Amino acid sequence: MSITPPQPANGHEQERTIVFDDVAIAFDENVVLDGISFTLHKGETKILLGVAGSGKSTILKLALGLIKPDRGRVWVLGQEVTAMREEELSDLRRRIGMVFQESALFDSLTVRENVAYRLLEEHVSPEETEQRVREALRFVELEHTLDLLPSELSGGMRRRVAIARAIVTQPEVLLYDSPTGGLDPVTSTTIIELVVKQRDVYHTSALLVTHRLQDAFTMATHYFDTQANEMRPLPDNKVNLDTTFVILRDGKVIFDGTTLELARSRDEYIREYIS
Repeated sequence: MSITPPQPANGHEQERTIVFDDVAIAFDENVVLDGISFTLHKGETKILLGVAGSGKSTILKLALGLIKPDRGRVWVLGQEVTAMREEELSDLRRRIGMVFQESALFDSLTVRENVAYRLLEEHVSPEETEQRVREALRFVELEHTLDLLPSELSGGMRRRVAIARAIVTQPEVLLYDSPTGGLDPVTSTTIIELVVKQRDVYHTSALLVTHRLQDAFTMATHYFDTQANEMRPLPDNKVNLDTTFVILRDGKVIFDGTTLELARSRDEYIREYIS
């Protein structure tokens, strides 16, 4: 039986998309997460930062129910993932979009077939499937690649197709695992522009893992201009209030807050990390 997630300390009731409550997990006696607690609210994009091995990708796997914690509980879209059976998790995962670091496209399928894959699993009609696939590819500006194979695409284009596949089901939450990993700076900016576009046009809740601080701060200081169809910087001293940060160190959350709070932090480790 699912128990209600812990209430905010200040009593403010805001719809919560993901809640981690005192979550701990170790692999072969190597403690990866040790008492992690944070909340992702509806419409918020929370960026997970930390050195390699700090548990960022593990958090995404826990949110998907792919692994279970040794301690603590996880709620996603109001359901306690840590108490769910596999068949229940399958239903929940249909409401979640996942963008993997290496795109994870099926090499033998065309772009159209890759993007349509989950819709076909859900027995969506061929007409609606075609419409939604084209809309998703138009969103990432790759509608012209419908009949190409992944091997015919650049690394950045494959990553954009992966985003189209993640959003084609119109998910309530998106999980991005290092979406710009291994890409050059120009291509990385293109990917981050799509993430910002999804945030600002559809207001989809998201957890985003990144190793690139530049990506994180670009998201915090830019918005998507729908009239110009491009990402633009916010006015001086303005930041996106729906973009927040979690910094992990030694299995613990050492920062959870807004861009302005991060910039004002006096913690020596945080200041050195973000510099």
